[in-house]
Amino acid sequence: MTHDIVFLFDVDNTLLNNDRVQADLDIYLRVEHGAIARDRYWAIFEALRSELGYADYLGALERYRVEDMHDPRLLRMSNWLVDYPFAERLYSGALEAVKHARRWGPVVILSDGDAVFQPRKVQRSGLWQAFDGHVLIYVHKEEELDDVARFYPANHYVLIDDKLRILDAVKKIWGSQVTTVFPRQGHYATDRETLAKYPHGEIQIDHIGELVNYDFTHLVK
Repeated sequence: MTHDIVFLFDVDNTLLNNDRVQADLDIYLRVEHGAIARDRYWAIFEALRSELGYADYLGALERYRVEDMHDPRLLRMSNWLVDYPFAERLYSGALEAVKHARRWGPVVILSDGDAVFQPRKVQRSGLWQAFDGHVLIYVHKEEELDDVARFYPANHYVLIDDKLRILDAVKKIWGSQVTTVFPRQGHYATDRETLAKYPHGEIQIDHIGELVNYDFTHLVK
């Protein structure tokens, strides 16, 4: 079945305040392991993100563990991550925005990430249930649009994402078949270099909850 519209929602810093999650992790690492260990973890994390193209928290922990095999405290960090209360980090109005979009068509999570921690985050936050299991997670989602269209064929797509790079890449591929929505949330949304480099989407909102103010009836054909 081909839908009139399918809404594609990013997760990190679009529906969920991932900057706050990182800040809490930073505090945890400093308190439990000290500033030196914290700084080393983040250095590994950033190096791995550059290598993989997405944030891999557990992968960075595994690499750090190889460097320090004799610190049993590191094993507790994985529990801290997978048991984190992600539902408390959903942005205000996020679930209402999802419910609003469903008036016109299916809602789908379209996220980047690893195959373990990112699904866990989606599940623990309550988003998996809110989206009725319609969850797609890729390494580079902008390279998987054919797969997205295969699972969720539509005449038109609405992509909601805090990363202007992603919005721009998808717009270049899908053209008039997609409407891009830029919620100005998270560190990417305030990065001057990024803001100067990419268009700001066809719809700009200050926070995800503002999506309820938009009518998408004109996209239905």
